[in-house]
Amino acid sequence: MILKVKKQNYGTAICSAFEYLLEKYPEVFVIGQGLWSPWYVGNSMTDLDKKFGVERIIDTPVSESACTGAAVGASLSGMRPILVHPRMDFMLYAMDAVVNQAAKWSHMFGGQAHPAVTIRSIINRGGEQGAQHSQALHSWFAHVPGLRVVMPSTVKDARDLLIASVLCNDPVIYIDDRWLYEQEDDLPPIEELSLAAQGPACLRKGADITLVGSGFSTYLANKAAEILGKQAVSVEVIDIRILNPFDASLIIESVERTGVLLVVDLGWRNSGFAAEVIARVTENVGTDVLKCRPRRITLPDAPAPTSRALESRYYTSTDEIINTVKELLS
Repeated sequence: MILKVKKQNYGTAICSAFEYLLEKYPEVFVIGQGLWSPWYVGNSMTDLDKKFGVERIIDTPVSESACTGAAVGASLSGMRPILVHPRMDFMLYAMDAVVNQAAKWSHMFGGQAHPAVTIRSIINRGGEQGAQHSQALHSWFAHVPGLRVVMPSTVKDARDLLIASVLCNDPVIYIDDRWLYEQEDDLPPIEELSLAAQGPACLRKGADITLVGSGFSTYLANKAAEILGKQAVSVEVIDIRILNPFDASLIIESVERTGVLLVVDLGWRNSGFAAEVIARVTENVGTDVLKCRPRRITLPDAPAPTSRALESRYYTSTDEIINTVKELLS
């Protein structure tokens, strides 16, 4: 059977996931601030309020803690809410409901309570927005047992992992990055996935080095691998996709073949997720296999700058990845 494909970008793929869920599952609703505004959510929720009504697309005042508490409560009452935090930075107001409540209920009540809430948290960095509007805090959430953490880098995963997150009975932090929204791909019809069955994916086969990323860092890694491929450097690119629970087996298998590991993470270095990847590998791969010490590329341990000139030096670039790969292989 030939499946029909449809050209979509990252943002419209998220929107199509919303449409699918809202049409098929009456217990799904969306709550958060700025849900009608492209300034907040780009093209990822266009006209959903017109199509499904304001009773299911609930645009709220600026009240991160109240919205999150309401969504967690609704999930414990049999609903499947999708809570949208247009900027990850201000989700910090809601940490009690996320970390002390949603993440703990199933454990505390012996699996009898399932807060099936999906919290969509958007990374909205760059554009001279400065330190309080630019943070990627995925490592924080991946540290908390009881929270599933999903970070799609591809157009297909943006759609399919959102659907899988909402249909999962556990609380899920779904993290998307505004820098990915214009990425395009041809997508087949939707097939529902089990989130528990998902893990890292190999996006590009290679023999010389294993390059690991998540979210926008995977996008940069792929671009770097494409350029390096034209220079006779064979790069294997692995997209983490699911940060918690984290299954490192695919990465370990890759490093056992290549002997070289570079992790790219657009979070900070200190206690960041890149360190977790390297730790898992070095715990499982013998020193006789590694041709050199694993390396990580991260953001500097400093808040994001506001100046455009400083931003160009603060954020990781494809050139930085390419130069680091060449350095490791030399």
